[in-house]
Amino acid sequence: MRESELINTDIEAYLALHEKKDLLRFMTCGSVDDGKSTLIGRLLYDSKQVYEDHLRALETDSIRVGKAGEGIDFSLLLDGLKAEREQGITIDVAYRFFTTEKRKFIIADTPGHEQYTRNMITGGSTADLAVILVDARLGVLTQTRRHSFLASLLRIKHVVVAINKMDLVEYSEDRFETLRHDYSDFAARLELSDVQFIPISALRGDNVVEPSDQMPWYRGPTLLHYLENVHIASDRNLIDLRFPVQYVIRPDGSFRGYAGTLVSGIIRRGDEILALPSGKKNRVKSIVTFDGEPEEAFAPMAVTLELEKEIDISRGTTLVRVDNVPYTSRRFEAMLVWMADEPLVMGREYIIKHTNSSVSGQVTSLRYRIDVNTLHRETVDRLALNEIGRVGIELTRPISYDPYGTNREMGSFIVIDRATNGTVGAGMIIDRRTQDADTETDTETETETETGGHVGARKSTTAGPKSTNLRSHQSLVSPDARAARAGQTPCTIWLTGLPFSGKTPIAYALERRLHDLGYLVTVIAGSTLRRGLSIDLGFKETDRSENIRRAASVARLMNDAGLITIAAFVTPLRSDREVAKAIIAPHGCHEVFVGTSIETCEQRDEDGLYARARRGEVENFSGVSAPYEAPTSPEVVLSLDNGASIDAAVDAVVVHLERSGALKRTSGHSQDKR
Repeated sequence: MRESELINTDIEAYLALHEKKDLLRFMTCGSVDDGKSTLIGRLLYDSKQVYEDHLRALETDSIRVGKAGEGIDFSLLLDGLKAEREQGITIDVAYRFFTTEKRKFIIADTPGHEQYTRNMITGGSTADLAVILVDARLGVLTQTRRHSFLASLLRIKHVVVAINKMDLVEYSEDRFETLRHDYSDFAARLELSDVQFIPISALRGDNVVEPSDQMPWYRGPTLLHYLENVHIASDRNLIDLRFPVQYVIRPDGSFRGYAGTLVSGIIRRGDEILALPSGKKNRVKSIVTFDGEPEEAFAPMAVTLELEKEIDISRGTTLVRVDNVPYTSRRFEAMLVWMADEPLVMGREYIIKHTNSSVSGQVTSLRYRIDVNTLHRETVDRLALNEIGRVGIELTRPISYDPYGTNREMGSFIVIDRATNGTVGAGMIIDRRTQDADTETDTETETETETGGHVGARKSTTAGPKSTNLRSHQSLVSPDARAARAGQTPCTIWLTGLPFSGKTPIAYALERRLHDLGYLVTVIAGSTLRRGLSIDLGFKETDRSENIRRAASVARLMNDAGLITIAAFVTPLRSDREVAKAIIAPHGCHEVFVGTSIETCEQRDEDGLYARARRGEVENFSGVSAPYEAPTSPEVVLSLDNGASIDAAVDAVVVHLERSGALKRTSGHSQDKR
């Protein structure tokens, strides 16, 4: 039964159905006049989310102050401030709630002007998805880049690039493809893992709620269809148990409970937990909620925990698993967005609010400021309004935290002025403990941005199993059977080259090309591995070798599963590349040398790592302070010198794969043989 019918026949069933719906928080951003407010207004109007009295007021306001000619000015649904209507711009973040039969939504309409960057940070801090609008006539502008960088900085996992005003370019497919290519080239340098391009006209409603008859060449989803169906359940961190205590509840002498919200992970009755920063162990006696005492709870549930033993726990304590603990320290590094008119003062005492605890602290160092328009780093001695920089922070007492890239809630904080009690900054903790804890630099991450970093060199793991009692088990599904089911011949394309030679952009462009050709393909990049499987490794030679061994093992597993795998690693030593080839050998490893000259690599190095390496500030930097051994007989040699394009490089790799038979299709679906 449809909701519209259910609400008239069984209100309790309707409310129960509504309560169980998934919630998606998303924001709109982009340059001024790209049509953000108009898009949301059209979305609400076409999905019938505007009440009749509000619609009548909207029609009246459209005649009086609207800018849509004789039609309805949908932007007025969002821009309610007098100054916004006078100037035709969005100044403050406007929130709207609406629901469809599939999902509930909270929209944050954020300003486009550079001076309101802090408002976008506010709107995007809780967003699951960002809709970035691009005017089809004007293309990718400075503010488009700025907001894309901020979405990357905030680790928003899903991005929709809505190419708006297609009606003003005669619904041109060529124009859409040009803008898609332009944006993709820029976004390759950011941490935007899921990007969807949709051509729309917010004013006319094309591809907003209903498919457009004007763009038959576009076969993708409408905006609403994508918002209703984008998968966000796996975005939650259900691995790392983090429970910041908000209140201690003691109604009588027989009960003591600790109330709060699970920011990540799952907790069960009987679990052993650790209280931080005290380090005292305990066990969960019961989980109490409004609906009773479940056996388990998961993020983002609000619960009260009763523990078996009484220990000293108060507001600000974080409960975690004994074998999965966050960092606990008074010092850390972070990317800081300054949100006050008065500049940041180094050494001044501020209040740092992190989860449920408030601690006095100060900014002890300002390593650099990010020019969010160019992504260049600038040496400065202060941060002004809306500026973003990398800072070191020292607190008066330790807090327990995770890197922002791993856990948004445990890795974020706000800075409060002690005199005014106003919020003056928002920060994201970098996956790196302090500047002094790590003097080596990751040269694998040529597309890495300031959305993360790497952990300092920890104890290196050695190759080979730690136990001699391991038993080998044979899968009942052979790699050949998996390849036949996938209908392709799995292999690995291994891209090697100097830092910033273009390996990673080429890898992802190649992945896109092969995907479009109908192949099942995935990319393993240095930055991805360093943040996950190889988070415990540094950048000494032994650690690099182990990192490559792990990468090759993952590639082999992907090949066994029937996938074509693209690996992008500096891989400076021939011996390491030979180890990788030996691991992947059963499926075939195609070595691609991205031989961009070191001069071009330095020009592409917007982080200045080559210069720092030449000054002796960066150790173990391949090609400068550490060797890079070029391949002697690679299957393909590429170069991005002299303005060569990534598309041309991809063409060359595809031609090689076709000629070598690597892209040969397998016929039919074979039956598993046992």
